[in-house]
Amino acid sequence: MTKLEHVLYTGKTRTTGGREGASRSNDGRLDIKLSSPGTKGGGTNPEQLFGAGWSACFIGAMHLAAARMEAVLPPDLAVAAEVDLGTADGAYFLQARLYVSAPGLAPEIAQALVNEAHRTCPYSKATRGNVDVTITLV
Repeated sequence: MTKLEHVLYTGKTRTTGGREGASRSNDGRLDIKLSSPGTKGGGTNPEQLFGAGWSACFIGAMHLAAARMEAVLPPDLAVAAEVDLGTADGAYFLQARLYVSAPGLAPEIAQALVNEAHRTCPYSKATRGNVDVTITLV
């Protein structure tokens, strides 16, 4: 396990009630109601939150990769995330798909940026070897 040399930021949240509860950040910038996937309850679920965080982080990693490669990312760069909650052998697991849209960027450059972003993105590192992940350039 890699030990951090320098902490850049600590996100602090408190959740009550589990999947049918609420989450709030210590600074009040996040204040959401939670509901289980597929229920009529208002609010979001952990899988959607994970997808939102991962896709945002992945775009950040693409920007860093583009700077290193001296490439210019399109202003409408987007990453769509799909995070599945499922079971296997009686246990819960996640699997995920990221769909990267980089209109106007040459496919070989876009793929190189996606590969580098997946190598360096903290969410990608956290899931590597633990979550079945597919990344598609669309």
